[in-house]
Amino acid sequence: MTSYILTKWVEPYILLETAKKSFEMKDYTFDGFNKQEVKNTFLRDIKKSEAFGLYMKNVNKFYLFQSHHKINITEFLKNEIGIIDSDFYITNDPEEPFMVIDSGKAEASFIM
Repeated sequence: MTSYILTKWVEPYILLETAKKSFEMKDYTFDGFNKQEVKNTFLRDIKKSEAFGLYMKNVNKFYLFQSHHKINITEFLKNEIGIIDSDFYITNDPEEPFMVIDSGKAEASFIM
């Protein structure tokens, strides 16, 4: 799994509304008791289709965005959100997108 970690603050509403213009959205609400179970379902659903996930700081939801075409998350971040290369980094560590958000070291994680 590849993840794009957004370190620059962007209004969560902007991320969601911009993504909803191009992709079908599903959300997964969790609490302190069921977070791991909901996360497992979320990750399983990402793998099932042409989709990417979004996890943001201070929001108790995971978001799944599906498309009927190949998704290029780098183009989406740069062209639709206005992010530049220094505003994000890429990781293949499956736990990092969740750890950096939960620890407050990043603003959002896009998970492919």
